[in-house]
Amino acid sequence: MKKTDAQPLIHLNLTRRHFLGAVVAAGAASVVPVAAFAQAAALNPDIAQAIADHFSSIKTMKGGFLQIGPRGDQLSGSFYIQRPGKLRFNYDPPSRMRVICDGNNVQVINDQTRTNNMYQLSKTPLSLLLANRIDLSADMVRNVQTQSDLTKITLGNRTVFGDSTIAMIFDSKTYDLRQWTVIDPQGKTTDVIVNNVKTNLSFDDSVFRIDYSGTQNR
Repeated sequence: MKKTDAQPLIHLNLTRRHFLGAVVAAGAASVVPVAAFAQAAALNPDIAQAIADHFSSIKTMKGGFLQIGPRGDQLSGSFYIQRPGKLRFNYDPPSRMRVICDGNNVQVINDQTRTNNMYQLSKTPLSLLLANRIDLSADMVRNVQTQSDLTKITLGNRTVFGDSTIAMIFDSKTYDLRQWTVIDPQGKTTDVIVNNVKTNLSFDDSVFRIDYSGTQNR
């Protein structure tokens, strides 16, 4: 397995695409190609909203993740989520990166390159994922499709994120989230699957605390 320090759940070449892959998913063992839904049927809106509501009802979770970047590079680590708006990704060695979201801003720290960048949460697709409720009646929904035992819900906001989208892939029977796929305006994808997920836990406030000294705003 190849590991690299290059892409910490983000693409770093344009401001609008700076934070495109912060991901949380539940129980997936392998990546599901987005192309698998090319011939998928549209899903009943009520069922789609029920799936989204199930995901939104999970206020806290933690687990492990595997991230696969556009060039096939792989990173792994552990994640923590607390709605609304809080997240932490710790990357496994040899990577020396951390991603922390405190409800207002997202901090990306890379000790190897000695960089410490800050992004406003509301300007990243991550804000859609960490909201209290995902409302599929809103303008951010691009499409909802079902294929076999999986359901894909694609979200985007052209005003804020341009042509970048996030596709959430759920188990159609249990409604559990299995994978996050982020697609940038050039069609490049970042996939993240997770394992050993535990929900409805209590976290210390320090897990999501950002050190604002020495950060660079984006």
